[in-house]
Amino acid sequence: MIKVQKIAVFVLIVFLSLCYACSSSDEEYIEVSPVVMDLTVVPYPKLSDYKFFEGELKNLNPSYGVIPYKPASELFSEYALKKRFIWMPNGTKASYTSDGEILNLPVGAALIKVFYYDNVQPNNTTQIIETRIMIRKSDGWVFAEYIWNTQQTDAFLETAQTNRTISWKDENNVIQTVDYRTPIVDADCFRCHGNITTLQKIPIGIKPQNLNTNYTYSEGSKNQLSKLIEFGYLENNLPSTIVSTVNYKDASNSIDHRVRSYFDANCAHCHINDGEAAHLSLRFAFNETTNPVMMGVGVNAEHFVPGYTGRIVQPNNVAQSILHYRVNTHTDNFYIMPPLGRTIKHTEGVQLIEDWINSL
Repeated sequence: MIKVQKIAVFVLIVFLSLCYACSSSDEEYIEVSPVVMDLTVVPYPKLSDYKFFEGELKNLNPSYGVIPYKPASELFSEYALKKRFIWMPNGTKASYTSDGEILNLPVGAALIKVFYYDNVQPNNTTQIIETRIMIRKSDGWVFAEYIWNTQQTDAFLETAQTNRTISWKDENNVIQTVDYRTPIVDADCFRCHGNITTLQKIPIGIKPQNLNTNYTYSEGSKNQLSKLIEFGYLENNLPSTIVSTVNYKDASNSIDHRVRSYFDANCAHCHINDGEAAHLSLRFAFNETTNPVMMGVGVNAEHFVPGYTGRIVQPNNVAQSILHYRVNTHTDNFYIMPPLGRTIKHTEGVQLIEDWINSL
């Protein structure tokens, strides 16, 4: 009798173990992203319709399968802070083309970019302004622009430009104010993201050279390309070495690498073949600026600026470098560079360019 009881207990333990194993396996198997992406319907009327984030929307807590990322150097946009995320349909992967070209993302992929400010006055609150989404359909990329409501409960599809005055306290406890303008879809977006020959729209920042850095995820710090491979979002066939941009704010890097990274993030998308500034000789992509001539060093300008002798960059002479004038001004709309997305001066970026010119 005792022997039979022992056998019964053993069978029960084995059965429960198998049940637990099956349950655990099933749990892992059924963990799928809750994101809703019907390519025949998008863009949806509300940001919340996509289910990119779980919980209270303004917390921007990404749903399963929505992976945050951050380029080594970021585009300046009126001092707005940004959060970026990528999502792909189940079973799809991006592929590598080259260090300086965007990842080849699959149909159905989405890139999400959120613009916000901390320490917004008068109550030192966080205020999310807009969320931009790029979605890849079978015939190309589409833009979707969402403007957040004042209650910060949701964001709503918008195609026209919107304006609002934002005042915030910066990292030096100085109150800054900007007339924040959101883009006109598709006209403004195409100027930076468009190919003037094919008329196709393309992403900008999600290039291997920009993602070959660590990011602090919820589970810890990891190289961003490794994270995408590990999650199944990127084919594991990258080259052993990737020539990468750096954080232009990091003074431990050379002034050359810093300014080239800054130009790559802020200028290269227009100064490329088939970009808006393709007719100009300057090229600011990171892999092209090993030659300083491509950044205008010692090059005669193709336009006249009053008070300047005509050099785009005059070594050791900030006061006679037209490039410096164009990035420094925020009131001269004819010469301001970049020509959109900025109405105030990027003080730190201008200082970097001054330091670089003086180092030549």
